[in-house]
Amino acid sequence: MPPQEKIPPQENGRDEKRMSKEPAIKESYPGSTHGHSEEDETSQVTGELMRYSEMTSLDRIPDITATNARKTEIGISSGVDSTWATVKMKMSRQSSHTDTGLKETDAKSGEKLSLPPASPTRSPVQDEKPVMDFDDMLPHVGEFGLYQKILFTALAPFAFFVAFVYFTQIFITVTPEGYWCNIPELDNLTAEQRISLAIPPNEDKSGYDKCRMYAVNFTEMRDKGITEGDSSWPTVGCRYGWEFNYTDIPYSTIASELGWVCDKAAFPTIAQAVFFAGAILGGLIFGWVADRYGRIPALVWTNIIGFVAGIATSFVTTFWAFCLCRFLVGLAFDNCFTMMYILVLEYVGPQWRTFVANMSIAIYFTMASCLLPWMAYYIANWKLLCIATSAPLILAAITPWIVPESARWLVSQGNLNKAVCILKKFGKINGVEAEPHIYTKFIDSCQKLQKEEEADKVYSVLDLFKSPHLRNTTLLLIVIWMAISLCFDGHVRNVGSLGLDLFVTFTVASATELPADTVLTMVLDKWGRRWLACGSMVMSGIFSLLATAVPTGAPSAALAIMGRFSVNISYNIGLQYAAEVLPTVVRAQGVALIHIMGYVASILAPFVVYLWGGIKSL
Repeated sequence: MPPQEKIPPQENGRDEKRMSKEPAIKESYPGSTHGHSEEDETSQVTGELMRYSEMTSLDRIPDITATNARKTEIGISSGVDSTWATVKMKMSRQSSHTDTGLKETDAKSGEKLSLPPASPTRSPVQDEKPVMDFDDMLPHVGEFGLYQKILFTALAPFAFFVAFVYFTQIFITVTPEGYWCNIPELDNLTAEQRISLAIPPNEDKSGYDKCRMYAVNFTEMRDKGITEGDSSWPTVGCRYGWEFNYTDIPYSTIASELGWVCDKAAFPTIAQAVFFAGAILGGLIFGWVADRYGRIPALVWTNIIGFVAGIATSFVTTFWAFCLCRFLVGLAFDNCFTMMYILVLEYVGPQWRTFVANMSIAIYFTMASCLLPWMAYYIANWKLLCIATSAPLILAAITPWIVPESARWLVSQGNLNKAVCILKKFGKINGVEAEPHIYTKFIDSCQKLQKEEEADKVYSVLDLFKSPHLRNTTLLLIVIWMAISLCFDGHVRNVGSLGLDLFVTFTVASATELPADTVLTMVLDKWGRRWLACGSMVMSGIFSLLATAVPTGAPSAALAIMGRFSVNISYNIGLQYAAEVLPTVVRAQGVALIHIMGYVASILAPFVVYLWGGIKSL
């Protein structure tokens, strides 16, 4: 998966509103009549804008779970952004030239949207006390001290959880390549003898038919000494189930146990689509929970639901029961990691966020993805694999005793005293003591910004479609992100069709996450978003097409892995780019909409892989 880049410019709910007013503030000063020269007033405004440009990136895009009930006008909570794709959006630092670009974008977007009216002209005396935001507090309590390092380490199990939730279904529904109709009368014969006598050849005579058998009396045929079937004999669909060759997949899966082959071969694909439908609903539900009750409760409950549904999966005996369990597991997807991920990023200083954002995924998630296939291989039982990958999620129940609640969320709820207590705890563990007046200044600033927010205009995602320019931009971003999501998940699902060992191929493909993250971090600032995203997507398409044109096996697998490496890069850039070009005042809702459309494409991805497998078999 889910690649990283630089943390895009971010604003919390209050800073977002203030930035949207920049043009209005600047226009109000030239006409000021407060006894100051135009030069002084222009200098002051320039200072204000410079302070905005120095704000850290994590605070310059709406917090993925920022509390703002007004942002649910179209039924999309700002918490929806806490999905795996949005996580990737937040994974790299923002350079100064990107910050400047964002300001220009916001200024242009302001011409399209009905931005708030200009603030009344203020004198410099009113602004003599600079506002202290959350990032201004971090240097006073430690930006990457002992406490932040503990939190960074605590990210590891949650990265494992999301990898297990995302990929386990591949290994519990995979179907062995070799299978044929079961013939009870021939049980005492070898597999080769049974196939030779009872199974007709397939249409191109290159093998045997997996879904049909001869409709004859096999006991009578054996009594006559016949050991090989005759193509003139009548055929019928498998009457007694199937036999499977477990050479390539050395264990029974739910697909082989329940016979999800032939006319039921689409069942695993449908179940995967149901999983992503659950992920969409989970983003909405747990986004609301995070806004209403806090990030820690949302983190705990999403993991507990994943734990219960994952364990229940191992006891199902019907397809629809399996779909229900996978839908519930889908509710936990993304949120079981992202809530924790964002919490940690909030408490890390700006200069450390690139390291934390990239390394937490590049190391932890890659390790989990590479470990999972070998867990499946050595456990060799799909029911035990479900339990082994779901049981660890219950560890999230102890999170409230280890991880502090989001101080940003507490501030947005007006619980300033508790937020200050958390910051003091950070300072104490990090060995950094902040002066009392620093906390007083921080509280005063928060209260002032809350009052400003109350007077701001409410925007909805519909504003993105009210002007031709923004409408075209939004629609293009949706189409691009859907294409990236479809390509990425298609590569994940198709790894078992490359003609090589599933477990080795999956491990190698997952390992591309680490170099992709590293390359992206090194070149994103130099090469920019647009051409790097476009180029990596084009390269992924070229490698993918070439993989279909070469013989199945090592050549196709090598090209497919290069395609996966390339799409990892474009996936990382995708939502960050969206966050940078959408207007500030509707950025959170716009990114949420784009990400939900990406999930729609992910629902289609398993069907694309399934249909392609059918085409290849013709």
